This record gives sequence, C-alpha cells and structure tokens, in this order.
Amino acid sequence: MFVKEIRDLIYALKFSITNQEDGKQVVRSSGSVAANYMEANEHLSDKDFDFRIKICRKEAKETMLWLNLLKTDFNKLHVELLEALYKEAEELKNIFSSIVEKRKHKSDLLFVICYL
Repeated sequence: MFVKEIRDLIYALKFSITNQEDGKQVVRSSGSVAANYMEANEHLSDKDFDFRIKICRKEAKETMLWLNLLKTDFNKLHVELLEALYKEAEELKNIFSSIVEKRKHKSDLLFVICYL
C-alpha cells in the first residue's frame, strides 16, 4: 500500500533535519491522499465526491514534490525506492485528474441536455 511504503521509506532514511522535515510533509500529504479517497468513496453528494477527488489530486502532487526533494546524495541508498514512489504518486495524480475531467465532461453534458 502506497501510504505504508512511504512510511517505511521515511523510517529507513538517515537522520538529518531536512529528511525529518521533508519526511513529515510526505507522510502527511500521502496520508491525506488515502484519507480523502476513503471520504470520496463515502461521499454525501456528487459535489462532495468531486471536492474530495480534487483534494486527492492536490495531495498526490504535493507528495511528488516532497519525494523529489528527498532525492539527494545524502539519500542515495534509497533513490530507487524514491523514484518508484514518485512514479506511483504521479500515477495516482493522473488517475484523479482523469476522474475530475470525466466527471466535469459528464456534468457539462448534463447541463447541455437539460437546456435542449
């Protein structure tokens, strides 16, 4: 699971102030992706679902930022895992973007049909 892999990575990194701070951020943003996805699946309305999926996309982008910042010479032993997790975050962002676009297109179609 993506969130658990992020946490395992952070535990494995050598201690530095930068790793500690960037690690906190990547744990928060990746956790937010998971939490908001769960909330989206239990949405109260279509608007709530759309809002949660947009937050998932935003948090996936933020996760990509922090993973990218952790790719330093200091963490060279973990570059492969960092790159794999970055790719997974990017795939999640693309999935959420696709959902947003398809739902927007569907909403636009419904709007047009209602006024025909």
